[in-house]
Amino acid sequence: MLNNVEKATSEILSWLQKYKEQTDCRGVVLGLSGGKDSTVVAMLCKKVWGDNFYAVLMPNGHQADLQDAINIAQTIGIQYRIVDIGKAYNDLIYGIEYTEHIDSNGLADPRRDGVIVTDKSKTNIPPRLRMTVLYAIAQSLGFRVVGTGNASEGYIGWCTKWGDCAHDFNPIAHLTCTEVIQVGQYLAKEFGLDEKYIVKTPADGLSGKSDEDNFGFSYETLDGYISGETHPDAEIVEKIEAMHTASAHKRTMPATVQ
Repeated sequence: MLNNVEKATSEILSWLQKYKEQTDCRGVVLGLSGGKDSTVVAMLCKKVWGDNFYAVLMPNGHQADLQDAINIAQTIGIQYRIVDIGKAYNDLIYGIEYTEHIDSNGLADPRRDGVIVTDKSKTNIPPRLRMTVLYAIAQSLGFRVVGTGNASEGYIGWCTKWGDCAHDFNPIAHLTCTEVIQVGQYLAKEFGLDEKYIVKTPADGLSGKSDEDNFGFSYETLDGYISGETHPDAEIVEKIEAMHTASAHKRTMPATVQ
């Protein structure tokens, strides 16, 4: 937990300003989901890049909290565009699983003779499509893609490799979920943003479950363990460390021959 939220926020903003100047980053593109992490990063980037900031809202067909993301973008005062990835998602799965054969009458006869995409794989396709959209827009504008993952998610690998794990820089990667909320509440007052967007229950938007339902433990427990402030039961520690070990490949560059 942050002892001085104002100081911590100021340090992040200073870091972003230096990054902007030292790397000649003239603009930023962000995937705005309506969740707290992307909302906090949006407020930070708005303060540093001003109007050179573009948010992209990318529902996979239907997104229950899409209006939240719209409200956030409008309140913060950032340009945004809605790009529905639903058709691309469905077409991609169809292309993997089916082949279009032609029957004796010259009619299409689709056959499911390809690789059957598992449910787990299906949950990772949208984040990878979204990152494709973000980089297409960023390259077209001459901007860079900002990441929105926090330290809690990073520790247990709660992200999609080459999806939301992919970005050019990330100003909240060092903050736990609890600390992101602290910074968000501090910035929300300045922007006049309803605090409900900062404290809403984290969910992946893919499985229909909250993050904590998927984990089997709370963010509060995870954050306390990571920071060393609390000591969870051995069973919970075992779960956390198992996820940390299994996701190590997400926190390193691809292996190569040395």
